[in-house]
Amino acid sequence: AMLLLPALASAQDDWAQFKRYAADNEKVTVQPKAVLMGDSITDGWPNADKDFFTDNNIVGRGISGQTTSHMLVRFRKDVVDLHPKYVAILAGTNDIAENYGKIDMEKTFGNIVSMCDLAKANGIKPIICSVIPAAAFKWRPSVTDAAEQIVRLNDMLQKYAHANRIKYVDYHSAMKDDRGGLPAELAKDGVHPTKEGYDIMKALLLKALK
Repeated sequence: AMLLLPALASAQDDWAQFKRYAADNEKVTVQPKAVLMGDSITDGWPNADKDFFTDNNIVGRGISGQTTSHMLVRFRKDVVDLHPKYVAILAGTNDIAENYGKIDMEKTFGNIVSMCDLAKANGIKPIICSVIPAAAFKWRPSVTDAAEQIVRLNDMLQKYAHANRIKYVDYHSAMKDDRGGLPAELAKDGVHPTKEGYDIMKALLLKALK
């Protein structure tokens, strides 16, 4: 069994992917208006609309595939240490998609609450973004109730935000189709937004950043 340990250590090296934005974080010298914390949906946003970030002094810190547990672990390095005015948290899709195994929704919710607590403790205003719609995950067909789970998590997040005077950005209502998923023009694969999808999100987020 001892022989397995070095291999296991290398497989788990930098599990939260601190390295991904280490060099970029060094280059942040001006206080960002906002940092966007998230997964592939946030990760893909600068590629779709670079000007949105540069024109509004917004910094993207999304990492594809990540769960709320990963984000919470790297939150200090990728958000707090950049001293933004706001952090917009868009998280939970990959928890529901069981990317790292099944995680109880209470724990996903708790991770997002912890990120809000960390932000507030450091004078950063948290903004909670609703998880965007998805009727199914092509990479995880075993999750058959994605749309319902997303609605449930968003309901918890909206209630928490309201009770704690945190801004809540409702992407979900503005984007969903009648299956509780994303229409093809907003996401070709049903999960990751097209430019049209990001445009809807941008308009809503900018309102919250006023």
